[in-house]
Amino acid sequence: MLKQSRTLLIFVIFSFLLLFFSGLSLCCGSVPIQLKSIFKILSGSGSYSLQEANIVFQIRLPRMIMAAVLGGALSLSGFLLQTYFQNPIAGPFVLGISSGAKMTVAMTMIFFLQKNIVLSSFSLVFAAFAGSLLSTGFILLVSKKISHIGSLLVAGIMIGYITSAVTDFFITFAQDSDIVNLHNWSKGSFAGFSLSDCAVSVLIIFVTVFLVFLLAKPIGAYQLGETYARTMGVNTKIFRPLLILLSSVLSACVTSFAGPVSFVGIAVPFLVKQLFKTSKPLVIIPASFLGGTVFCLICDLIARSIFSPLEMSISTVTSIFGAPVVIFMLIKRKR
Repeated sequence: MLKQSRTLLIFVIFSFLLLFFSGLSLCCGSVPIQLKSIFKILSGSGSYSLQEANIVFQIRLPRMIMAAVLGGALSLSGFLLQTYFQNPIAGPFVLGISSGAKMTVAMTMIFFLQKNIVLSSFSLVFAAFAGSLLSTGFILLVSKKISHIGSLLVAGIMIGYITSAVTDFFITFAQDSDIVNLHNWSKGSFAGFSLSDCAVSVLIIFVTVFLVFLLAKPIGAYQLGETYARTMGVNTKIFRPLLILLSSVLSACVTSFAGPVSFVGIAVPFLVKQLFKTSKPLVIIPASFLGGTVFCLICDLIARSIFSPLEMSISTVTSIFGAPVVIFMLIKRKR
């Protein structure tokens, strides 16, 4: 009973933090907007400035939604990869999966931009998904030969370097205008989106999250070992590829929209498990998603506020907070 109360309390705190930083994201910026004005603008009642309404609906609201949704997706993607590999250091950025998605998105953007063809959001997501699966396939092949956590980590980093090198090779032959677009995207940012982009990302991610929830029971069995999962009736030949597929969709959606975002997929699931003191999927799945939303909202707020009007890339901020968590994980695991 005490444990359930503690779990509920943490979820309430997460929800409060989500609301607090969401409101702060809408209020803060080069043009400060009062919270009461935000309520009037969102509800469409009362008198408010047209300029402030444009700032909220065209800039801050889409950015806040994308930071929250994509952050949650990246965290959940990391949890699924850690479950698959039975490895707490596994994550879409460290294993080179995000770099693979970045490679195919960059190639697709260069090819179509040179032909003056405008790409839809779904096209970029599909391109990123193909790159994610490509990198994941290499990781799966390597993991069959290598079981040591450090060696697998190095293999993932090498795959990331290879895909980054291929990306740089294609950028060499791109036009200057295309390079500017790619450079801005590759830095990683939740800015520059419209509400229609938000609708696409929310649709893809929430459908995927719903499917992950349906797999909560098999995931719980698989956490105790593949053999145990089979004895509990889990068809691992279908379950394992499905786990990778769902993780790749989530990480691909993040990379296609926001560019590569580092360490969220490793640090947040680890912190959530430490906080809740459990690894039960029915608790960790929503907790990882909520934790990722709060973490990325905070990082995005720091990225655009601390050196305003200059803006840091989102990966810079997530690395500052996420990398020490990974180092702590390695030290704790060694002990």
